[in-house]
Amino acid sequence: MATSGRQRVEMRVPGLPEPLSHYTDAVRFGDILFVSGLTPLDENGRLLGEGDVVAQARQIHVNLEKVLTHAGASFADVLKVTVFLVSIGDRAKINDVRRDYFGSAFPASTLVEVSALAVPGMLVEIEAIVGIPAR
Repeated sequence: MATSGRQRVEMRVPGLPEPLSHYTDAVRFGDILFVSGLTPLDENGRLLGEGDVVAQARQIHVNLEKVLTHAGASFADVLKVTVFLVSIGDRAKINDVRRDYFGSAFPASTLVEVSALAVPGMLVEIEAIVGIPAR
């Protein structure tokens, strides 16, 4: 973790692939965690679930769980997600994955259709804002 200032902490999370560009996995500022767009890549940077938006969404939630655990949070602490889909028609397909991970928690959510994502073959990417619980 790299810090600059008293409250800002940059986080690199074990088990996530190396960033594709000039960013970090998440930045904590006080009790708020900003999670960079998560991809369906494994820790070695391999795309999982090629052609399968459900499998990709599941891998993204596995990766999100790694970030949450690293930060001392859970899915119940996620305040907002932004979901980027290559095909807006896939929204219904990923809803069950979201239910599986979020359970009874309902984060605020934005859905955006995009023409492409950073890695060829990616069908979905998700970013999140999380409230870190007091310890």
